[in-house]
Amino acid sequence: MRESLIFFVGLSGLAFLIYGPLCLLTTHMSREFERYGLAQFRKLVGALETLGAIGLFAGLLWKPVLLIAAIGLCALMLLGLIVRLRCRDPFVQIIPALVLLIVNALIVYLAW
Repeated sequence: MRESLIFFVGLSGLAFLIYGPLCLLTTHMSREFERYGLAQFRKLVGALETLGAIGLFAGLLWKPVLLIAAIGLCALMLLGLIVRLRCRDPFVQIIPALVLLIVNALIVYLAW
């Protein structure tokens, strides 16, 4: 069970260590947030994704931090799914948010 938890934390943590800074720094993500009508939230989302990744890794040492980070990332991915559905994005573009939602839900389940 512990090995599964470490695997999922590593998977999600690495993904958000990539997605968070990309959200903060790239013009592509800036355009995407404009397309969503949420440009004012881009920096907040990028910061929360990056902090969530750090929280996942730190949470391997202290479970309350792990649970807070994973629950927060679940909420972000659920909101991301809703936004993508609202924008009528193709399913292939929805897959990353869906997978990361499931992975973080598994982290919560395994850590609880």
